[in-house]
Amino acid sequence: MNISVPRRATAAAALAALALAGLTGTTTASASPAAASAVTPPDISLANVKQHLADLQSIATANGGNRAHGRTGYKASIDFVKAKLDAAGYTTTLQQFSYNGATGYNLIADWPGGDPNQVVMSGSHLDSVTAGPGINDNGSGSAAILETALAVSRAQLQPTKHLRFGWWGAEELGLVGSKYYVNNLPATERSKISGYLNFDMIGSPNPGYFVYDDDPTIEQTFKDYFAGLGIPTEIETEGDGRSDHAPFKNVGIPVGGLFSGADYVKTAAQAQKWGGTSGQAFDRCYHASCDTTANINDTALDRNADAIAYAVWNLSSGTTTPPTGTVFENTADVAIPDNGAAVTSSVTVSGVTGNAPSTLKVGVDVVHTWIGDLIVDLIAPDGSVYNLSNRAGGSADNINQTYTVDASTEVANGVWKLRVQDKASADTGYINGFKLTFP
Repeated sequence: MNISVPRRATAAAALAALALAGLTGTTTASASPAAASAVTPPDISLANVKQHLADLQSIATANGGNRAHGRTGYKASIDFVKAKLDAAGYTTTLQQFSYNGATGYNLIADWPGGDPNQVVMSGSHLDSVTAGPGINDNGSGSAAILETALAVSRAQLQPTKHLRFGWWGAEELGLVGSKYYVNNLPATERSKISGYLNFDMIGSPNPGYFVYDDDPTIEQTFKDYFAGLGIPTEIETEGDGRSDHAPFKNVGIPVGGLFSGADYVKTAAQAQKWGGTSGQAFDRCYHASCDTTANINDTALDRNADAIAYAVWNLSSGTTTPPTGTVFENTADVAIPDNGAAVTSSVTVSGVTGNAPSTLKVGVDVVHTWIGDLIVDLIAPDGSVYNLSNRAGGSADNINQTYTVDASTEVANGVWKLRVQDKASADTGYINGFKLTFP
């Protein structure tokens, strides 16, 4: 996070509180329309995000201890991220600029498809200060949006809107990279960005959960997610005007984002609601040499990374109304033994007349680190088997997909099962959820 821009003294008032549905596998009767119709993204692997951070730490260590603008560590960081995205099928653009006599770089990555006139963009600055490797500030945001982008690729997501990701240079010197990007966008291209989401410091070791209060839709999307976890949030004020959302906001682009705190001190009230230590800074290693991989709170990083994916999936989906139909769902976790026996998750369908439809929607949410190990079947009440996935997907993580099954020969009412078996060793996971949707 940059420190050279004045802070805004007072945040705008928060939106009126809404009754929100749980978004982590349970439902409530008082769901808001937005939460009730939410799209469920895949779980963002904390291990993967932390591996990206370890790689950025290694880059810093090999390049004088930092990843700052104009230093070899920054260019190596950009090259590292670009290689991951190129391999995942993104169209990447390396944008060069000059500042303080040194060449700087922004990296822009576009996911193919989606309406090019409605762009949902997520961004983080990739540079550190010269004092240290910048793992929380801002390896955390950079690694989380990288893993979200890779999750988009693994899911082969086809959103209604176009997805774009950006990694900014020279933020620590005054938002230089993001200003350069915005200032060089023609007005027609600026108008196509329906929202810019900014993530700068999301793994602070003594964390808070702060949501930008700029665009109401983006703000509510994040608040819906955290409400589903039962985590209270506060309006973000410490970083107002100090990070890369500011250039976008200044030209009228809707912005939002998340933040876990920098050098402000956690109050007793905040410690009571979030845990941690009152009277200490959210990040005591802010802009210091100790901002290493040891300077990360895993829980905050994990929650914020999942919130990023939730926002990317939902804000790009174009879904504004709940799906029609009657849903029968089981959200209890079922462990899948490694190279072991099949396990099942069951739902009991009742009150449906006649046979199941020819377009039965089968929602599968399986968390697993190598889905090519898995055989996934739907079992009808009479024992009939409908194969959904037979060791497909290779080394990709997680199955979060809705399958359409012609079950018109089956009586609708009865116990339906999702059966999953791991047929190879080394990787593990669990059934996170299973649902049937009858029209």
